[in-house]
Amino acid sequence: MGPLLLAFALAVVAWLLVVGDLVRRHRPAWHWYLTGYPAAAWRVVFTWRRVALLNDLAVSRLPARTLVGHLLVKGDPVRPVAPRISFPRATRMGLSVVVRLHAGQTPATYMQAADALVHAWKVHAVRVTSPERGLVLLTATATDPLERPGLASAPAELLSALIGALETGGAWVMNLRLVPHWLIAGATRSGKSTLLARLITQLAPQPVALVGIDCKGGMELGLFTERLSALATCRREAVAVLTALVVDMQDRMNACRTAGVRSIWELPDKLRPVPVVVLVDEIAELYLADGTRQSKAEAEQCSTLLLRLAQLGAALGLHLVVAGQRVGSDLGPGVTALRAQLGGRICHRVNDPGTAEMTLGDLNKDAVTVAQAITAQERGVAVCTGPDGGWARARSHLTPTDEAVTTARKYSGMTPELPAIDRALVALEGDGK
Repeated sequence: MGPLLLAFALAVVAWLLVVGDLVRRHRPAWHWYLTGYPAAAWRVVFTWRRVALLNDLAVSRLPARTLVGHLLVKGDPVRPVAPRISFPRATRMGLSVVVRLHAGQTPATYMQAADALVHAWKVHAVRVTSPERGLVLLTATATDPLERPGLASAPAELLSALIGALETGGAWVMNLRLVPHWLIAGATRSGKSTLLARLITQLAPQPVALVGIDCKGGMELGLFTERLSALATCRREAVAVLTALVVDMQDRMNACRTAGVRSIWELPDKLRPVPVVVLVDEIAELYLADGTRQSKAEAEQCSTLLLRLAQLGAALGLHLVVAGQRVGSDLGPGVTALRAQLGGRICHRVNDPGTAEMTLGDLNKDAVTVAQAITAQERGVAVCTGPDGGWARARSHLTPTDEAVTTARKYSGMTPELPAIDRALVALEGDGK
């Protein structure tokens, strides 16, 4: 019976390994709850004191008695005390631990120890946040949730776009009704253009007007001309388009005042003007001047007009999505003023710390640090803000250019006409001749 029992045991082990591998590949959450979480929770509990001691997270509580060196007069050795932690709570693909800080401790020390916690707990990453004073929340993820983001679902709403997936596994949604204006920063090949293409494909089937400003000759947004109500390909055209939008904004104000409402969304459907989303690709092209008087005047006009749209456009159905590789105060004082009005922020990999700071620094310093850690291999990964004021790592869904162009062409019949902008561009052409 001995050989039979051994063969049976080996067969059971082999079967468990095969089933475990199938569960890991097809039901990763189940595999995490059954095997990954118990092992990780054990490591957290049994390594916490050692990790705390090695990374200066422990504090020595000394009695109020005379000290000689590091020994008490009575001869009792001083023993550092590690902060108390809660039992690790399982999440979908990770775990979270609440740490009660000692008096005088700050979350900054735990941020510096995040890498040590990753190695000790054998997880992918550890996020450090402080939900309230005196507490630190350590959130560990077992694997990179953005390596293969699934296509999460989101409710279809007007001016709402499903962009990608959050690191929590939820849907990454840009809702322009909740956050009317957005700033997107990203270096070349960081995923910025892919995100704009995804946004256009999501807004194309909706009854909204899309206006493009691409002063690189329309190389990026020109691909979607059939779905754009207007496209400015140089700064002179951008001034004309933005001026026409500001005039239209005044008309919308008059309509709201006549009807006794404070927003176009309170107007009856028949009287409500079409929402407009202005997509600006490469903001620096609007602000940089070559030293000539005309160039400086155009840059100042663009700055003023964009700021007016950002300040007053939300309630009037005029929305800004501003993107650029470099966003800094060196572009001009108007950039900082505009940044303050763009409540939504998305920061991909950037070439300089100043752009990350400009994009996220006024909202959360921790987000700046995380954004600067995005590597060139993580294309499409970004740090984004949410309507609740928080932030998260996210990844946009890859939208191939041909797919985006096909979608724009498919819904070209839904492109609203904006007569004021058309007249402004026609007049500009006449002046040029």
